[in-house]
Amino acid sequence: MIQLIYCYDAYCGWCYGFGPVIKKITEKYRGSISIEVLSGGLIVSDRPKHISATASFIADDYKHIESTTSIEFGSDYLWHILNPDQSDWFPDSTKPATAMCIFKELFPSLQVVFASELQNALFAEGRDLCDNEAYRHLLEKYHIDAEDFYIKLSSVQYRDKASYEFALVKKLQVTGFPVVLFQESATRFHLITSGYVDFETVDEKIKEIATRLE
Repeated sequence: MIQLIYCYDAYCGWCYGFGPVIKKITEKYRGSISIEVLSGGLIVSDRPKHISATASFIADDYKHIESTTSIEFGSDYLWHILNPDQSDWFPDSTKPATAMCIFKELFPSLQVVFASELQNALFAEGRDLCDNEAYRHLLEKYHIDAEDFYIKLSSVQYRDKASYEFALVKKLQVTGFPVVLFQESATRFHLITSGYVDFETVDEKIKEIATRLE
């Protein structure tokens, strides 16, 4: 089975735009491709900065993402970007990455789906991923025990798992997102894409590398 590594971050707008592409790849190659999602730690700090620190950049960038990918950012999310002085957001990648580690453990075959769910919660619905309540609708949707989930979400064990993924992504020399890698062996990887590209481009690259390695 072909192994792909998808390096993303819940706070990456371009990953949000790339979500439908990687989901379509997952659907096309179901049963012949395994995809592991790694959180990259785009925003990690002991003292997270208020959304106002990046709002002006995002206010310009989201329009480019929409025009390039056809994804749409929700009005509840954009309110925080366009009214940063009124927002109470302090973005940090750690909690959604920790949540992702829990979801991956429970549903390993749905990693790409959960990555998309987290980004939809943020960018489409305007949920604060640093707030525990941002995940409750997913617990209900996937029948996950809430008490067990929140114990894990606040545990050092699962935060360490998230930190390990951040370190692993750096070791893979990934410096931006999204990135898709074709894993040939434990130590050999081939770059499928760095940055947003459409489905056809990803699909052709996968077939090209797979044919070359046959």
